[in-house]
Amino acid sequence: QLQLVESGGGLVQPGGSLRLSCAASGFTFAFYSMGWFRQAPGKEREGVLCINENGRTTNYADSVRGRFTIFRDNTKNMVYLQMNSLNPEDTAVYYCAARSRGCPLGAPMTEDYDYWGQGTRVTVSS
Repeated sequence: QLQLVESGGGLVQPGGSLRLSCAASGFTFAFYSMGWFRQAPGKEREGVLCINENGRTTNYADSVRGRFTIFRDNTKNMVYLQMNSLNPEDTAVYYCAARSRGCPLGAPMTEDYDYWGQGTRVTVSS
């Protein structure tokens, strides 16, 4: 059964850090590009970062550049999102997604990805 399960969300103070994890199963993880999206209240889902099967990363959100990092462990079928220097504008539900080809060249849309997790909520507040 194909599954993507995110974890690691929660409440964090501004300036803090969180690491989100996404556990994949039911497909050949090493052959897929993996992306992180987020959806803030009242806003559309936006692509944040993507990592291809070779570990090359693509950043789609200027607001997270230098603060967020995506990385993967193919031995564990895991992809991670390390988030540093969080601010209230980062508050959102974060989703991981899998795509059976390279990372999208431009701003990704939800239909660019084949599989989705259920999301994990991140709240940045004092």
